[in-house]
Amino acid sequence: MSRPLDRRSDDRVEATGVEGRRSAIVTAVRQRGFVTIEALATQFGVTVQTIRRDLNELSAEGRLERYRGGGGLPSSVENIDYADRRVTLLPEKSRIGRLAASRIPSHCSVFINIGTTPEAVARELTRHDDLSIITNNLNVAISLAEATEFRIVVAGGTVRNRDGAVLGQLTCDTLSQFRVDVAVIGISGIDADGALLDYDYEEVRATQTILAHARKTFLVADHTKFGRRPMVQVGRLEQVDTFFTDRMPPAEVVALMERQGVTLAVADSADEP
Repeated sequence: MSRPLDRRSDDRVEATGVEGRRSAIVTAVRQRGFVTIEALATQFGVTVQTIRRDLNELSAEGRLERYRGGGGLPSSVENIDYADRRVTLLPEKSRIGRLAASRIPSHCSVFINIGTTPEAVARELTRHDDLSIITNNLNVAISLAEATEFRIVVAGGTVRNRDGAVLGQLTCDTLSQFRVDVAVIGISGIDADGALLDYDYEEVRATQTILAHARKTFLVADHTKFGRRPMVQVGRLEQVDTFFTDRMPPAEVVALMERQGVTLAVADSADEP
């Protein structure tokens, strides 16, 4: 039998921290696959309105999917719409972008793939001098062409209308002609065993080509990627030189990186001027 819900109950839960409750909601969803709003409200002793807010925030962060009546696991076959991703976690992505860009010297060559966090890095590169940019991301190419005098090479191929990605065999052929100093790549998920994951096979092929033709690789991804499980494997963490994110990864991922010699760079808000 459900216990009565009142504001005092909300206050007790709030005292333990909203983020603590939301993390527990994610855990419950992972265990059960789908949980109704009413069941979550009963479990945590809060109102259904509070749970709706929690689910909306968790969905915006990519930690679960918001469905009618409850929350479920993120899809392994379909990504969140690109327009939604561009406005999600903007401060965090901007911090990652600034930190990653600060590790890229002027007078070098840079691969940049598709993704909203690689775009954040590109925005910060406008302060650099004499860069050569090779990309399959039309958003990156256009923004840097408008703001800089960089040499910009756009890979040939088929444009994916919804996000400006350039994909296909011609894209891979173009990218494979270069040997570049630094690759900046984004992905959609990181598994606990170090697998780097994404949703689209054609996009993965382009990223794999970039990985194979870069002297140094920077992975840029916000903390929500640790809770997502897309079905196509891009590569593995050991292929990365430095991983830039906005929060400490799960302990097992940190331990894996230490064993494999991958540098971790956390763009914490406390470091902001």
